[in-house]
Amino acid sequence: MRRLPAEMAFGLGILALFGAVALLAPVVAPYDPHAFSGQPLERPSRAHPLGTNDVGHDILSELLYGARVSLTVALAAGAGTVLLGTLVGGAAGYAGGWVDRVLMRLVDGMMSLPRLPLIILLIAFLGAGLPQTILVIALLFWPTTARVIRAQVQSVRTRGYVRMARLFGGGPAYVFLRHILPAIGTLVAHGLVVSAGTAVAIEAGLAFLGLGDPTAKSWGLMVRFALNLPGLFLTDRWLWWALPPALCITLLVLALTFLGIGLERRLNPRLNRRWQ
Repeated sequence: MRRLPAEMAFGLGILALFGAVALLAPVVAPYDPHAFSGQPLERPSRAHPLGTNDVGHDILSELLYGARVSLTVALAAGAGTVLLGTLVGGAAGYAGGWVDRVLMRLVDGMMSLPRLPLIILLIAFLGAGLPQTILVIALLFWPTTARVIRAQVQSVRTRGYVRMARLFGGGPAYVFLRHILPAIGTLVAHGLVVSAGTAVAIEAGLAFLGLGDPTAKSWGLMVRFALNLPGLFLTDRWLWWALPPALCITLLVLALTFLGIGLERRLNPRLNRRWQ
């Protein structure tokens, strides 16, 4: 059995840790993150290992529940992005002809749009919330995945076993699901990981800008509330209020990035020479 690359093992380990924290948050969190469990701005103590925020919420409990928000966005938005990209890119690469031209013009048009203003506009129109954030990310970030999938499908469809399946009467849906999709499975997984990392960063940024769900205990929202405190960096409060969620965001994005690098090395073995 081949040993996993070090960067891939690191990424999987961090993701497993955050996944365990998200699942066990109701058990390991010392308080309800929405409960007023202490006095405002308490310093770290045995009762509150990371202190409390400006309204008396336990920061450690918020941090643990924040893993649920980030992983939910990563999985849902990443899956939505890859699903749309695979459908469009797969249809374009397999059908070719005018279907390919029309779909690729759609992709080019989507990629030419300024994404940040569109994200802000759509969130303002749909309303701030976790489902809306996931939907907007999936709708705006699938074109890159579609282009990569299309190129790979164009290569796979010319292979002998795919051509034989079509000659023996296999329909487009059957051939794609039975022969082409397994051949591009690793590429789809790589797209999912990359899209998940992007989704985590975008959700944190939207929450920081005040465009996320104000009721969700998001890491980005925690940083925003911390930085809203006047004179935060004139004391050591930033060490136990702003720094932990910022580190969690960075570590999760870094884990997904390393996992994507490991998958990319498997897709293109020639990259291994550069890492050795």
